Amino acid sequence: MSDHQQNPFPPRVRPTSADDPAVSPTLFPTQPIPGEETALFMPNPPGTEPEKDPPHRIPHLGHALLFVALSGFLLLLTQLLFLGPHLSHASTQTELPPKLLMASEAVTYLITLVISWFLFPLFWKRSFPDGIEANPAAARRNALRLIPTGLVLSFTVQAASSLATLPKDIPMDDFFRTPTDVWLITAFGTLVAPLFEEILFRGFLLPAFAIAYDWLSLPRTPAAREQWNSTNRITIPALVFSAVLTSILFTALHGQQVSYAWPVLILLFCVSLVLTFVRIRLRSVAASALVHASYNLTIFLTAFIATDGYRHLDKMTR
Repeated sequence: MSDHQQNPFPPRVRPTSADDPAVSPTLFPTQPIPGEETALFMPNPPGTEPEKDPPHRIPHLGHALLFVALSGFLLLLTQLLFLGPHLSHASTQTELPPKLLMASEAVTYLITLVISWFLFPLFWKRSFPDGIEANPAAARRNALRLIPTGLVLSFTVQAASSLATLPKDIPMDDFFRTPTDVWLITAFGTLVAPLFEEILFRGFLLPAFAIAYDWLSLPRTPAAREQWNSTNRITIPALVFSAVLTSILFTALHGQQVSYAWPVLILLFCVSLVLTFVRIRLRSVAASALVHASYNLTIFLTAFIATDGYRHLDKMTR
């Protein structure tokens, strides 16, 4: 697919009149939706963004694959650097030092984002935040709704998980052996991991799979090709397909941490769908990252309270 194709999540463009034929339709309507003023989240105020030509369809699948390949390559290098001396003695990942595992992942995530910040604008002809539609302004406007959403979602998932039968020892428990490890995983899981995962899943993969779906569904006719090149709209089936597929991948990424316990996997899949809804509803990766960070923080806050400030980790024994 060409880089000259348009972005599936375009900025709102305020039409000069309701019947202006020059304004192409988009998935997100520019006219007020009945009852929108009472909606859970507030979209961008009409008229706050300047009119401009339809942007490219980015990030497409090629961009997403490049981002994944870059992060995978850097993860391999950092694990060799941090864990090299331990790899020959450890038969499983659970035998590796938790601090070094976190360090390698954190360094990988941060270096990947720094490189991406400068690399992808060369392809997109726009800044990295604009390309992934970070839209931090939407997250700031809706913070008082987004943070409680993450808290409620997390408490709900924790309550449901407590009813499920889980293995006595799961890989995630290895990060709760010492207070130092717990403080490190708290910082990593609240600040670094949500940002990187939202950029990966909701910033790159969500639009990439949706673009690919619509492209493969496009009739091979001149009229269809002209329509593809003249509009920045993606279809609802493409969004649904992409939301489900990215949520499956999101769940798979976290599956090893919970020993692939099916009850927890189903809950994680639902969490991903909620994050995807927030990202699409507000057209803001920063908004879904804020919900994600609030969700993770609630998990650590619960553990903090249950263990008297991480001083009695034996209370977390299953």
